[in-house]
Amino acid sequence: MHADPPSATALNAYRRWGYLEADLDWLGRLQPLDHAELTDAPEDEVARRAYCGTLAVEFMHIPDPARRQWIQERMEGSPGEVDQKGIVDRLMRAAIFEQLLQKRYLGNKRFSIEGLETLIPLLAEMLESAALNDCDRAVLAMSHRGRLNVMAHIVGKDYTDLFAGFEDVDPRSIMGAGDVKYHLGATGRFETRDGRSIGIHLTSNPSHLEAVNPVMMGRTRAKQDRLKSDDAQHRIVPILMHGDAAFAGQGITAETLNLASIEGFSVGGTMHVIVNNLIGFTAEPPALHSSRFASDAAKRLPIPIFHVNAEDPEAAVHAARMAADYRYAFSSDVVVDLIGYRRHGHSEIDDPTLTQPVLYAVIKERPPLWESYSERIDVDTKKIRAMAEEIRQELGAAKDRAAELTTIPLLRELPHYWGAFAGGKYDPDFEVPTELAPAEVAALGERLVRLPDDFNVHPKARRLLDQRLEMARGDRPIDFGMAEALAYGSLVEAGVPVRISGQDSRRGTFSHRHFVLLDTESGEDYCSLRHLAPDQASFEIYDSALSEAAVLGFEYGYSRDYPEALVAWEAQFGDFANGAQVIFDQFVTAGEDKWGLLSGLVVLLPHGFEGQGPEHSSARIERFLQLAAEDAIQIAQPSTAAQYFHLLRRQALRRWRKPLIVFTPKSLLRHAAATSAVAALGREGFLEVMPERQVEHAERVLLCTGKLVHELRAERARRGAEGTAIVALEQLYPFPRRQLEAELDRFADARDIIWVQEEPANMGALFFVVPRLEPLTRSRHVRTIKRSASASPATGSHKAHQMEQRALIELAFS
Repeated sequence: MHADPPSATALNAYRRWGYLEADLDWLGRLQPLDHAELTDAPEDEVARRAYCGTLAVEFMHIPDPARRQWIQERMEGSPGEVDQKGIVDRLMRAAIFEQLLQKRYLGNKRFSIEGLETLIPLLAEMLESAALNDCDRAVLAMSHRGRLNVMAHIVGKDYTDLFAGFEDVDPRSIMGAGDVKYHLGATGRFETRDGRSIGIHLTSNPSHLEAVNPVMMGRTRAKQDRLKSDDAQHRIVPILMHGDAAFAGQGITAETLNLASIEGFSVGGTMHVIVNNLIGFTAEPPALHSSRFASDAAKRLPIPIFHVNAEDPEAAVHAARMAADYRYAFSSDVVVDLIGYRRHGHSEIDDPTLTQPVLYAVIKERPPLWESYSERIDVDTKKIRAMAEEIRQELGAAKDRAAELTTIPLLRELPHYWGAFAGGKYDPDFEVPTELAPAEVAALGERLVRLPDDFNVHPKARRLLDQRLEMARGDRPIDFGMAEALAYGSLVEAGVPVRISGQDSRRGTFSHRHFVLLDTESGEDYCSLRHLAPDQASFEIYDSALSEAAVLGFEYGYSRDYPEALVAWEAQFGDFANGAQVIFDQFVTAGEDKWGLLSGLVVLLPHGFEGQGPEHSSARIERFLQLAAEDAIQIAQPSTAAQYFHLLRRQALRRWRKPLIVFTPKSLLRHAAATSAVAALGREGFLEVMPERQVEHAERVLLCTGKLVHELRAERARRGAEGTAIVALEQLYPFPRRQLEAELDRFADARDIIWVQEEPANMGALFFVVPRLEPLTRSRHVRTIKRSASASPATGSHKAHQMEQRALIELAFS
């Protein structure tokens, strides 16, 4: 006899709530949660089997009925065949690899995957399914747990290369640099069952667990954009692995999820895998998240969340297959919550019995999954033992080869497009001309202000365009907004792609940019920078989500895989960049030193003390200078429009790829003193030190940056202080020692050398500049003028600011 089918009401109840009663944790930590709408009626058996087994899904929150129907059909239908032999082999290799590391390298951290070995067949099945959807490359990111295992069994790295990291061969080659083995990136190939080959790129990651999330998305988007094809998002797929505690606890996870469908940031759907051992360091779920599942953080998106018991590898393979197919069917994110356990402590040197004694007494008796699964599917015991011994022999031989190595093998191969670029120390030979002749400026200006005949332009925008045309023709000085437009326009016409994002970047925080105009009647937008020439490079500019960390991380990642492009992130105010400090510290400034990975990212940080309060004054120059070493980054503060023009073009046209931190102006954006003549765009390039041009003989030399340059010049004119030279330090790092020394030598008779800054004594460039300045002064004493040391950057009172600023300027001339 067959049981009657469940009623529509009962079936929908299981579809909505079945995951609450699912069998997801063999250790009993995640007990099924009874729900009143789920009954045990005989006719509900089919529904319970579909939705309350070792594979469950949350999907009824998705508003699109077609997507819900897609999931229903697959959950309620046959799961299809699985490659049981392949599952056994992958589980066995994953476990024995970890066991050998534990035995041969006792006391070494490796962050074992044991207890969640099912991750390996799960990832393999995701890639198998992706390959059937024409994927030829996959970008993976993960934190440290299981990373070495993924390198070996998904990326395809040779065991010998991985064991070399434990042998620590040739330590002198990475003294003062490099990173631990479980943070490194790797490249390789994954071979599918039917003979297809997928290129794999596992991105480098620091210990800041989820920080890599937006970086991986940016790298994926750049790789897709490079293809310039309609099927790019099918061909390159991102897979992002998370820890359960970090997925729920770290805000950058939510920031990154939010980018999923935003124009300019979408990658056609990310497959998320939560490597969930129901523990974070030593804390258990009640201390880690306020909801039942760590994956509940993903409910902000209308996407399915599959929960699967890692002790059922066939269910995990089924979940992986559905996740990949769903991603391809709907270009959507999807989450697989793989729930298992952690056989050892947080690292292998921890003793977990101190914090979870009862739990680990049970885990200690649990055999490896490959053993229990082999018994479950009735594989011959002798055959299994022979397979295991063969793998141990293979691993042992690789370990012996690693011990004989004298150099550390590289785990990754850079893409061909990095061949034209260089990192390392600065070399003057990297310099290139950045000038644009007046005739070229005039012609480009005409194209920049050109609009379609039927475009209804706002009167204020029309006035701005008219003024910009006058600037291009030399009838009006060029301001920062026009200088930036000319820099980008000249680059895209020369074949250099440009990408900019940030909060309000299309208009500009200070209404100075207006690169995208809106038709006042239709609301349609138009960007002339995209219509300069038929064969020009792309120009992209996006108003980003209200996020610093994720958007900066995305643009850093994008710059890693599009080195030919000028890629920029702009903070609304420079002060807000501290919301992305982890990305600056771990990727932007340290990426080359740790991983040998270059980036030409431009970071635009509005900076200047203008009475707008503690959170709208300082981009924290001091923090970036503290990170400045080994020529890892560039730091500049251009004081004129022409300087900004040359700085941007230099960044794009030089082959030297280093992140560029630019402290951009606010009030100077339209200030007459900061504008430039067209002729200034025709000089050879960016001046790292802006020389004094009005004074030939000086008794006093004031050195400063940014808008203070113009305020001091105005005060000099007011006082008639012709014996005071004012020198602008336009580049703070790499420190322009030679140029600054030459400028100081011009005023060898000057008695006073004074560093002047707006920032408090404990902030700004003072700590960095003065020790480097003193050896250049020919034994002349260096004085400093600055605000008093302060815990907060600036006053909240506009009048107090004016009083402080006036006192600062007067002290410079007293």
